Amino acid sequence: MAQQAELSAILESFKKNAPEPVYSVITKARDDFIESFDPKAAIQVGETLPEFRLSDATGIERSSAELLANGPLLITFYRGEWCPFCNIALVGFQKIIDEIKSKGITFVAISPELPNESLSIAEKHDLKFPVLSDAGNKYAKQLGILFQQPDSLRPIFDKFGHRLAERNGDDSFIVPVPATILIDEKGVVRNTFIDPDYTKRVEPATVLEWINGLTSQE
Repeated sequence: MAQQAELSAILESFKKNAPEPVYSVITKARDDFIESFDPKAAIQVGETLPEFRLSDATGIERSSAELLANGPLLITFYRGEWCPFCNIALVGFQKIIDEIKSKGITFVAISPELPNESLSIAEKHDLKFPVLSDAGNKYAKQLGILFQQPDSLRPIFDKFGHRLAERNGDDSFIVPVPATILIDEKGVVRNTFIDPDYTKRVEPATVLEWINGLTSQE
């Protein structure tokens, strides 16, 4: 099954099973953001990736310079362990991680969750790649991929037990736009998938096509 089919199945299940008021509020928030998001304000192909220094799940700081010293870099942003769409996407990367590594690509996932929360998701899914903590969404802001969620979602998140303030260490209620970015060894962005609709993610097969295109030019 293609990844998007799995994502669509979750969305369909939500439509069928969620109380109508909950479904309406969540759908309106997503639709409003899709309409207002400016893709031109986000990181673009051909631009140099801004540098970062972020802590991994064990609290060790990792830098983009350190990672790029080993070759091209693949980054994916996810909203948090509470997001079922994000979990499917992370599992999708897990399935192709050996192929990614075999091409000399370093892969990292980034979320606003604190390192202890990142450790939880890494252990739960037995991830074979680093999960970095972008506390306060400071790096996502540099890349132009922020979603300031409306306050109308707060009572729903509280009811679902998402605990964003506890997970992220702040009560901003901001999450990153799920984005996947391939950067060459010089730090230049070569491919991006940035969609304000968080129910859509890049297919693993597409990522492998990006990587094959990059490595064939080296």
